[in-house]
Amino acid sequence: MKRRTLLLTGLASSLSTQWTSAEAQRDTKRIGWLTAQRPASLEPYLRAFRDGLAALGYEEGRNLTVEYRYGDDDIGRVPELADSLVRSPVSLIIAQGAAVSVAKKLNLPVPILFVFSADPVSAGVAVSLSRPGGNMTGITHMAAEMNGKRMEILREFRPDLESVALIANPEHAGEQLERAYCEDVARQLSLALSYHPTRTSSELANAFRSVKASGAQSICVFADGFAVQNRSSMIEFATSQRIPLISGWRVFAESGALCTYGPRLAESYRKLASYVDRVLAGAKPADLPIERPTHFETIINGRTAKALGLTIPPTLLARADEVIE
Repeated sequence: MKRRTLLLTGLASSLSTQWTSAEAQRDTKRIGWLTAQRPASLEPYLRAFRDGLAALGYEEGRNLTVEYRYGDDDIGRVPELADSLVRSPVSLIIAQGAAVSVAKKLNLPVPILFVFSADPVSAGVAVSLSRPGGNMTGITHMAAEMNGKRMEILREFRPDLESVALIANPEHAGEQLERAYCEDVARQLSLALSYHPTRTSSELANAFRSVKASGAQSICVFADGFAVQNRSSMIEFATSQRIPLISGWRVFAESGALCTYGPRLAESYRKLASYVDRVLAGAKPADLPIERPTHFETIINGRTAKALGLTIPPTLLARADEVIE
């Protein structure tokens, strides 16, 4: 009798364990992560994304599975990576960076949430920010008006500033909007603005020669994938000319640029988790407005300022979120 009781208890326990395991597996959500970049370049932002998911009750390995696909800096791999996610299958795909425009052309059968630096409307991935349409929505890092603020910061550093060289990738969707803001503020500040389009390494080399020949007193770089990949050569050139360089993403200041003013990228990736939560709950991407940056940060490289013989203005120092020493 005792043996029979033990057997029945063991059977009940086994069935309970199997049921719990099956239930947990059924409740686990599976989503995809699609990017043309390398894992290391995105790790800080993935941490922020996971923090956002955790705050909403999602935990990888417990009730969430994320299928990661990295292109290792080869944009041509994105279609095959996207196909592998669809066949996985996943409930939705998060497209990052340059993979966003590629994913749009693939007409994938699952919702796509994106986070990238371009203007979604100019890039053709959304009808409008408020009503994206189609099966894509997400977060853009672009706020074209920030470029005017960067021009003002350059003038704060150098009250005698007369000329600024603008280095930008004309193929980056929304670049024309950013350029227009720079031109408008340059006129207000009586600054001569020269434009240097850079799509390739050879065009960047030509830009350096033009900037040097023109005697420009500062450089403003529009942040995008090409600029980030080539930031070291840009910063080295500015340093060799002893002129300040400003851009939008903190990685530039961390790499030696004088200053950056732009969106808090980690916060954008954290907010992306709320889109995941809503779409998994049944919301349609077409009905979810695309979010623009709302919080910005000023990062100053104190070592670079010292090397350039510049004093950080007290008003700018008071506003800075961080000074790298």
